[in-house]
Amino acid sequence: MPIFNSPSLILSLLAGLSTAAATASTSRGWEFVQNGTSGILAIEMTIVSPTLALLYDLSGTGAPLQINNHSAWGALYDLETNKVAPIDVKSDTFCASGAILSNGSMVSVGGNWIPGFSTGSNGLQGLRIFEPCKTSDGHGCTLFDNPATVHLAVPRWYPSSARLYDGSLIIAGGSLNFSLFYNEFPENSFEFFPKKDHGAVRPSPFLKRGGPANMFPRIFALPDGTVYMLAGNQSIIYNVDTGKETRLPDLPNGVKATNPFDGTAQLLPLSPPNYTPEVLVCGGSDKSDLIPPIKLSSQDPASHQCSRITLTPAGIKKGWVVERMPEARMLPEMLILPTGELIIINGGQTGYSAFSSNLTSISDPVGNSNSDNPNFTPTLYDPNAPVGQRMIKKGLPASKIPRMYHSTVSLTPSGNFMIAGSNPNLNVNTTVKYATEFRVEHLNPPYMSLERPVLSHVPSKVAFNTQFSVQINLPKGAGIFPTVKVALMDLGFSSHAFHSSARLVYLDAKLDSDHKTLHITSPPNNRVYPPGIGYIYVTVADTYVSKGAQVMIGSGASPPVPDQGKKISFETIN
Repeated sequence: MPIFNSPSLILSLLAGLSTAAATASTSRGWEFVQNGTSGILAIEMTIVSPTLALLYDLSGTGAPLQINNHSAWGALYDLETNKVAPIDVKSDTFCASGAILSNGSMVSVGGNWIPGFSTGSNGLQGLRIFEPCKTSDGHGCTLFDNPATVHLAVPRWYPSSARLYDGSLIIAGGSLNFSLFYNEFPENSFEFFPKKDHGAVRPSPFLKRGGPANMFPRIFALPDGTVYMLAGNQSIIYNVDTGKETRLPDLPNGVKATNPFDGTAQLLPLSPPNYTPEVLVCGGSDKSDLIPPIKLSSQDPASHQCSRITLTPAGIKKGWVVERMPEARMLPEMLILPTGELIIINGGQTGYSAFSSNLTSISDPVGNSNSDNPNFTPTLYDPNAPVGQRMIKKGLPASKIPRMYHSTVSLTPSGNFMIAGSNPNLNVNTTVKYATEFRVEHLNPPYMSLERPVLSHVPSKVAFNTQFSVQINLPKGAGIFPTVKVALMDLGFSSHAFHSSARLVYLDAKLDSDHKTLHITSPPNNRVYPPGIGYIYVTVADTYVSKGAQVMIGSGASPPVPDQGKKISFETIN
C-alpha cells in the first residue's frame, strides 16, 4: 500500500506543515538595525573571516579612528561585537578594488594619491595583501603593504578585479591619474596578480570603446573560465587564455552603468547541472557621456532600467530582456541572498556619481553630492518569477540614513547585510546635507528572526567534485519532508555600486533519513566556482536559513593552481 494512503502519516505531515506556517508567522519581517560605527569612512568593504569585515578609506579623510598618531584608513570591524580596530595601511587606498585569492589572502589593488591631501604613500600602483586571519577579533592579523617591492604594472585608480579559475586575479581598467569626473587618463588594459605575460599589460579595445564613463568596469568570472565585462553600455566575454574579446549586444536604450554613471550588476545564481550564466544590470543613466559635467544636474533622473541576458549562444542572439525597477537608481548595489533572491539597495534617484569640488562640478551639486533624492527603501528581485513580477517592494523597510557616494554593503556570514559609508565629500564634513557617515546598519531578512538550521562538523577544506557530509539540526517547523537548498557563496568586495567576485553556486544535496546528516557534492570544477574561500548556507522549507559556514574550496594553494575536478561541456561562445 502506498505510504500516502496512511491516515496517520498524512495527519503527521499536515501537522508538520501547520507548525512550519505558525513558526514562519513569528518572523519580524525585514528590518534595519543601526548598531556600531565604522571608525573610518567605509568606501570599500569585504568579509575576511567568519567574524571580521575589512574596511578601507582614503588617506587624508581625517576619520576619528587613530593609529600611529594619525587617522587610520584601514580597519577591521568585528561582526559579533560591532567594535572596530585600526590596521596600519601605508599606501592610499582611495577608490581601490580587491578580491580573495585561492589561498585565502585578500588582495587590494590600485588607489590614488592627492598632493597636499593624502597622508599615505602613492597608492596608484598599490597592491596590498591581507593574510587569512585566524583570530576572531583580528588581534595579530597583518597587512603587507610595500609599494616599492610589490605593486601593479601600471597606475590604476577606479579599477575592478575578480578571482579567476586558476585562483589569481584579473585587474581591469581604471585611470592612471586623478580624473575629475570622466576617465580623463584611461588605463584601457588588463593585468593579473600573480603576474602573467611576464608582467606586461594587455591593451583592451573594449575598455577604450566603453569610455569615458568606463571606470570600475563590472566583471564576473563565468563557469566556463571566461570573463564577462561591462563598461559604459558595452559588454564582452573575454577569454583569458587567448586574449580574445567577443562583443555582446550593447545595454538597451543607451543606458550606461559604470562610473561616473554608476548602475550595478550581478551574476545570477548558478544551478546544476548546466550552471547557465545570466547577468543582470540595473540602474545607471541614459545621458550621453559626451556632455560636459557642468551641463549635468543633480536632478537629472537616473535609470529605472534592469537588463538581463543569458550568456549562451541562443541567449546572446535573443539579447537583453528589459525590466523596470519601481524607482530610478544611481549608485545602487545589488547582492544575492542565500535564498537566491537579490536585494537592490542604496544610492539616489537622480544625478551622478562622484563629488563636486572647486576643481570640477556639475551645475547644481547638493552640498558636494552629484546625486540627490536618496533611495531609502530596498527592492527585492526574484530571478525565478515571470518578467514583470520580479520586483518586490511590499514588506521592505525604509532606512533613515541616506547612502550615497562611497557607501558599501556586504552579506555577512550570519546571513544579514552590513551597510556602511557614504561620503560625497573629499574629507570629513558634517555640515552639508549628505554628510560623512560613520553609522553602521544591518538589514535583517525575515529568516534572521526565525529558528535557524544549525550546521556542524563542516570540513574546513573540500576538493572539487567531491561528496562530503555535514551535520544539521533542523528547525521544529521544518516539517516531515522539508526541501533543502545548499548555496555556496563568495561574499565579494564592495565598492562604488559593485560587488566584485560575489557569487552563488547551488550544490547538489540530499538529507539523510535521520534528518540530521546532509550529504553535499562540491562544485564540479574550479571554473564553476573559482578556487578559494566560500560560505555554505542551507535553506530549509524555503523559509529557514542557516548561518554561513566558511570552507576552503579547492586545494588552498597559492595561485596559479591547476584545473581541478571534472570537465563540463558548455556551448562555445568565445
